[in-house]
Amino acid sequence: MTAELAHASPVDVAVLDDDADFRTYVEDFLNDEGLYTVRTFERPELLYDAADERRPDIVLLDMKMGRHRGDAVLEQLLARYPGLCVIIVTGYPSLEDMRATFKLKVFDYLAKPFSLAQLRQTLANAIQQFGLGRSLQDRLREKLGHRIRILRAEREWSLKDLAASSELSVSQISSIERGANLPSIESLLAISRAFGLKPSEILSSIEF
Repeated sequence: MTAELAHASPVDVAVLDDDADFRTYVEDFLNDEGLYTVRTFERPELLYDAADERRPDIVLLDMKMGRHRGDAVLEQLLARYPGLCVIIVTGYPSLEDMRATFKLKVFDYLAKPFSLAQLRQTLANAIQQFGLGRSLQDRLREKLGHRIRILRAEREWSLKDLAASSELSVSQISSIERGANLPSIESLLAISRAFGLKPSEILSSIEF
């Protein structure tokens, strides 16, 4: 376990699979890793109810569950929880299945039987790409900084240009864009004015 992950908050993983042995296998492994909180479900309805109470960070979704069609469950998950990280798990992989599910914006695809090393790496990749396991404040800093950097790039402004327009220092703006610091209310107002936007417009655009 890296020092960074050791201090991160646990990543909430939901496992939807009709195979009780598989659910136990994955749950035991993830609990032993010490990085996750794990909830397992045998039916989609149970997952939906639990996710409405507390949205998971990652869903491991079995595509073959008897009368429940995995593609229909996937569509429902992404409709209910936009941006959810879903990893498809199936014992019947095919190129056609992979193409269809990736079009629905799943993160990755694991074919049973997979190794624990494969599962560990796939989850680590998801954590890194989705910024999971960090505090809400950390994630807000990163998203807001990224959005301000994009707004500046769209106008082809340098850091100095934005600093001059907002009357903030280059170092202040640089630290905000890197996600090192959250802007104060005054700084956010100054940056928003420089872009000709309201602070609420910038905040609403980061989908936080």
